[in-house]
Amino acid sequence: MTKILIVGASGQLGSVLTEKLQDKYGTDNVIASDLRMNHSFNGCFEVLDATDFDALKEIVLKFKITQIYHLAAILSANGEKAPLSTWDINMKSLFNVLEVSRLTNMDKVFFPSSIAVYGNDAPKNQTPQDYVLAPSTVYGISKVAGENWAKYYYEKYGLDIRSIRYPGVIGHQSLPGGGTTDYAIDIFHKAVKNEVFECFLEPTSVLPMIYMDDTIRATIELMEAPKENITVRTSYNLSGMSFSPEELAKSIQKIYPEFEIVYKPDFRQKIAESWPSSIDDSTARADWNWKPQFDIDAMTSIMIEELKLKYTTELNIS
Repeated sequence: MTKILIVGASGQLGSVLTEKLQDKYGTDNVIASDLRMNHSFNGCFEVLDATDFDALKEIVLKFKITQIYHLAAILSANGEKAPLSTWDINMKSLFNVLEVSRLTNMDKVFFPSSIAVYGNDAPKNQTPQDYVLAPSTVYGISKVAGENWAKYYYEKYGLDIRSIRYPGVIGHQSLPGGGTTDYAIDIFHKAVKNEVFECFLEPTSVLPMIYMDDTIRATIELMEAPKENITVRTSYNLSGMSFSPEELAKSIQKIYPEFEIVYKPDFRQKIAESWPSSIDDSTARADWNWKPQFDIDAMTSIMIEELKLKYTTELNIS
């Protein structure tokens, strides 16, 4: 029987992925975990510090876990504020997941990478799957190291670990979590609340993005793909759409013509400039039939409708 442990289940991606996996495998077969208790969680939740090897192993053995989705990490913008602790936390938690998985003969492991693995020298447009990885942030450095360790554990121990290089993930389910692409979430909250949005990137800074529904579907499709189809044992490029803050604002203005955006670039602009503008994900398309379903206007429409409902509900409750 499939028993899944999600490490970092309370985060932006983890909270949505957990629900989808519960729907697919049954609530009792998905164990959520994070640093702090989630009292509103529907299902089995364990408090876990992923840097604690013994605590992680205890949960894996207790619930007879067969798959781990390791989502816990300090993201790019927050990571630059404390580089050494970011490296320590991101790598130690990954090593623990890899070693516990090896020792317990785990069926599959999922490890998220990022477009942050690319650096200034990479082609900006349609960045290829196999281009040299020379990241400019400690977050990116930790992801490159993680990709190589994933490949090592597969080749040396046969651990079936799979990975996606996520672009900026946009969803209505939670607030931004400390990444450089966070503006593309926060902007919708400001629009729905009829507030001016102050953007920390330049208006023309184009970055690869993906809507949450596509992100979750891609993750599950990769994990369910036949093992023999997986040709990339570092991490797969994944693409949804690419746009700039200016283009996103124009999409929002189709619904809210009076929406205002002002630009005050900060340290995150330099991070954004080191990343690709678009990603070549042809390998993912060939290996496990990946194809995105949402473009910028479709995403904008859903984000606004969902957030309008959220804020209306909150106001009615208060």
